[in-house]
Amino acid sequence: MANYTLEEKDSFTVLGIGTELKSHYTDFAGINKEKSDFWEAISQDGRLDALKSIATNDYIFAVNEAVNNKMMYYAGVMTEASIPEATRLIQFPKGEYLVVKGEGNTSEELSNTLTGIAFGQALPEAKDVAYVGGPNTTVEMGQRNGLVFGEMWIPVVRK
Repeated sequence: MANYTLEEKDSFTVLGIGTELKSHYTDFAGINKEKSDFWEAISQDGRLDALKSIATNDYIFAVNEAVNNKMMYYAGVMTEASIPEATRLIQFPKGEYLVVKGEGNTSEELSNTLTGIAFGQALPEAKDVAYVGGPNTTVEMGQRNGLVFGEMWIPVVRK
C-alpha cells in the first residue's frame, strides 16, 4: 500500500536546464545513469548554481516531460527571472496532483525512490484518477536529520 495524497495545485512554471534521455523508456538502469550523469555535469559546470541563484524558493525540481516525441529531463527552479543556460519554461497545469512524500540519503536516491513508489505503487492503487501525460516532477525541498526530503508531483485527472 503506497502512501500518497491527492492535492489541488495552482498552475506553476519551472525554469529548467534540460537534456534528452536516449535510453529506452523501460531501461531504468540506463535512464537513472543518464539522469545521474546530467546532475553531475550541471553541478560541476556551475549551471545548477546559476539556477539556484535566481530561484524564488529553495525547491529543486527534477522534471520528466515528453517533448516532440523525445523523453526530456530537466533540473529546474521556480523563478520570475531567466538565465542564458536555461532551455525551457515548463508549464504545470492547475488541477489535481498525486503527491508522494519521502526522503533519501542523496537527491538521486530521493528521486529514484519517489519515482518508483509513485509509478510502481501509488498510481496503480489510485483507482479514481489517471495520469494522462504532461510534465511530472520530483521536488527536493530540503534536508533534515541528515536526509534529503521532498515530494513527487504527478498531474492526474478523474476517471
